[in-house]
Formats: sequence, C-alpha cells, structure tokens
Amino acid sequence: MADAFSIVAVALVCLTTMVVGAWGLRLSRRTSDFYVAGRTVSPRLNASAISGEYLSAASFLGVAGLIYDQGVDLLWLPVGYTLGYLVLLVMVAAPMRRSGAYTLPDFAEARLGSVLVRRLAAVLVVAIGWMYLVPQFQGASLALQLVTGAPQWVGSLLVAVVVAVAVGAGGMRSITFVQAMQYWIKLTCLAVPAFVLIALWMRSGGGAPVVSESWSEPFAGRGPGDHPFYRTGSMMLALCLGTMGLPHVLVRYYTNPDGVAARRTTVSVVALLGVFYLLPPVYAVFGRLHLPSLPAGVRSDTIVLQLPARVVDGLGGDVLTAMLAGGAFAALLSTASGLAMSVTGVLHQEFLRPRLSRLTGGDAFGFGGFRLAAVAAVAVPFIAARFVEQIGIATTVGFAFSLAAATFAPLLILGVWWKRLSRAGAVSGLVVGALAATSAAVTTYAAGPLDGWAGALLANPAAWCTPLAFATAIIVSLATPATIPRETARLMVRLHTPEKVHLARSRLAD
Repeated sequence: MADAFSIVAVALVCLTTMVVGAWGLRLSRRTSDFYVAGRTVSPRLNASAISGEYLSAASFLGVAGLIYDQGVDLLWLPVGYTLGYLVLLVMVAAPMRRSGAYTLPDFAEARLGSVLVRRLAAVLVVAIGWMYLVPQFQGASLALQLVTGAPQWVGSLLVAVVVAVAVGAGGMRSITFVQAMQYWIKLTCLAVPAFVLIALWMRSGGGAPVVSESWSEPFAGRGPGDHPFYRTGSMMLALCLGTMGLPHVLVRYYTNPDGVAARRTTVSVVALLGVFYLLPPVYAVFGRLHLPSLPAGVRSDTIVLQLPARVVDGLGGDVLTAMLAGGAFAALLSTASGLAMSVTGVLHQEFLRPRLSRLTGGDAFGFGGFRLAAVAAVAVPFIAARFVEQIGIATTVGFAFSLAAATFAPLLILGVWWKRLSRAGAVSGLVVGALAATSAAVTTYAAGPLDGWAGALLANPAAWCTPLAFATAIIVSLATPATIPRETARLMVRLHTPEKVHLARSRLAD
C-alpha cells in the first residue's frame, strides 16, 4: 500500500510539471520568452520560482541527512544556503539586472569585451550545471528505490524525461510557473509530516535523543585532526559566495523588469528559504530519536523518507511517506529544471546556434535547436550519475558551490565593483579557480575521504580556492592595465546608475 501511494504522489508531481510546462508553450514565442521570460516576471512569482529551483535534493534530503550524521555543526548549512542570497542582494542583484544580459557569458563579454572570457564562462556554466544535476538524478534514484523498490535507473530517467519536456516546451517562461508551484508543494510536503511528528512526540511526553558529545557539542570534531572550524568556515564561504555563481540562480534576475524588482525578489527569497530551512533539522533530530543507527549500507540521505513509517503505523505512515516522496520529486524536478534551463541556454546560444546558422545560411532563433540543447543538457549528467560513485547528495552539491565560488564570484564581484579588472586578470582568475576547485573534487572522488588537513582542505576547498582566484585576478589585472576594456567606465555607470535615472531616461527616449 505504501508503494502505491508513493507511486501516485510521484506520478502526480511529474504530470503536473509536464502540464504546466506544456501550458507555457502557449506563452513562449520570442527569444526573450525562452531565455528570460520576456523580463516581465513579478517579484513574488520570481521569488517562489527561485526558491523552488534552489531547494534541491540536497535541501530536501541531504541537509537532514548530514545533520543526522554529523551533528549540530551542520546546522550552519541551512543558514549558509539562506545567507548566500543576502550576499547576492548586496553585491550583484540589481547591477546584474541592469546589465541587460541574457546569460552569464553575455555579461562576461559585455563587461570585458572578450570572446575568450565569454567562452570560459560558457564552459563553466555547463560544468557547474552538470555537476549540480548529477546529485539530482542520484537523489531521484534513491528516493524512488526506497519508497517503491524500483531499480535505481528508473528514478533518474523519469526526472530526465520530465525536465527535458518542461524545458523544451516553453523555456524560461514555462519553467517559472513550474518552479513557483513546486516550491509550495515542497514546503507543504515537508511541513505536514514534520508537524505530525512533533504532535506525536508531544503527546508521548517528549524525550530527547541519546547522542554522542561530538554530535551535540559545536566544533567538537569527529576525531583527531578533523579541523571542524576550518570545515565549517569553508562551507559557509562556499555557500555565501557560491550562490551568486550558480548559473541557474543568477539567470533568474534577468527575468525581473528592473533592478528594484530584483532587490524585492531577493528579500522575498530570503523569507521563503528561511521558512523552509526550519524543517530539515526537525527530521534530523527525530531521526536520532527514532532511528539512532542505520543498517549497514543505508545512507543518511534516506532519513527523511524513513521516519514516517517508523513513527506512524498503518495508513497514516503510508500517506506521510507518499507526501515526502512527492515533495522530494518536486525538489528534484524544480532544481533540475532550473539547471537544465541555464545549461540549455548556454549550449544553444554558444555552441549549437552558431553552427546551425552556418548550416542553414541564416540567423533564425531555431526553437528546434533550443530543444535539442535541452536534451543534451539532461543526457550528459544522467549518464554520469550512473557511473559516479555516490558520496552523499549534499557533499556533491557542495563541490558545485565551491567551483562557483572560486570562479564566478571573483568575476562578478570584481566585474561589478572594480573598474581596473582586465581581460587577462579575468581569464587568469577563472582558470586558476576552476583548476583548484576541480582538482580538489576529483582527488576526493578518487581517493575517498582523507584524514587531517589534507582531507579538510580537499573536501572543503572554497576557503583556499576562492581567495586564490581573487588574488590571481587582482594581481594579473594590476600587471596588465593595457587589457582593461575601453568601454569600462561607460558600462560601470550603467551598472550603478540609480533606477530612477534609468526610468527618467526611458521616458525621455519615448
């Protein structure tokens, strides 16, 4: 019975996603509709959509699993996810919207006047997007296998097909409605079982879980040479600066009508994320209470889906499990949709469209090419997820944040606020940050978790990769002033001119 309820819940979420995505096809006719939803998305709708795509499998399943496994130090994790948007609000939200770009590579070329910087940015958008998509497919496999017993490949294939259909059908305008809807589905599906668990716990007279000192004491560490202060600080830096470098997040600010709407969107996002992130720690604590240890081979990522059946008998437990399964798939689909949308836009604009134009002898937008890019955007990480060893959903996502923090954060912060950033400096910063963060991730995947400083530095590379990339970009820029674009002063004025002045100029022009 539990399997039947869960299958129905997952099917409803997938069907609703495809129906809303197909409905978006009626509204998507122009290039701007597919890339940035015509730049007409209201702050409230955009905030729900951003929250929907940002709250991934790592948030729905992984955060609770990490807190359950490693203790109170990981309570900083949801704080960092939310704090990243405050940094985004202060540093780049409104200037990025005023830039008028469609994608991150568009901004890179507009700011630095370099095709090479644009190409590097395009490659990094695709790399970060695919790195972030892999754990979404793994989470789909994990969730569907746990609640229905289906083979692992079924869940990831289901997500891949649904996302490709939703993105290819209507582009950004379609995905906006899908993700806004899925935020409220996720919040409801996570909140209702949590409140039931709390009510049952209070009725039974309460009682605290029996945990070790390393679980309950901040920065106690998991053993000699664990370096908890460094791990936590590096994690927070990755989340704070990595958020602005996530392509599927940043592209959403291009859908706002103006910079004021971009700021209002960010404030609403912080509120929505704050409400959601109150819930995963509840599951971690109740997991320690009702499931103090997991059987061999069972990952802590599954704790959210295991709890209802352990606490509530019969039909009630089946229904709550089904709700969580549906919510988990909503999380997977919404984040995967946003990632696939950003990767699709770059693949089409940077790689497919120029080749199609040469073949056809024209410069038509080519909706067929856009949909071909959507298939490629999900096919590669789907295949990769079948071969990459699973080291934890939230851990894999952490590497994507570290790569974003070490590459796009220096480019955006320096590009928006420092007029002396040169083309050579930007290229050097991107290359050094990408090589450092990627090397750390590959070494961790290949060698497994290491002890001591080596393990801490490689598993949490943001604290040294990001300053290294910033320093490289600054030093090389100071050494190569001849490669500073001539139009820098004019563009900086455009990025920082108050919104009222922009509106006044538009009225005069009309």
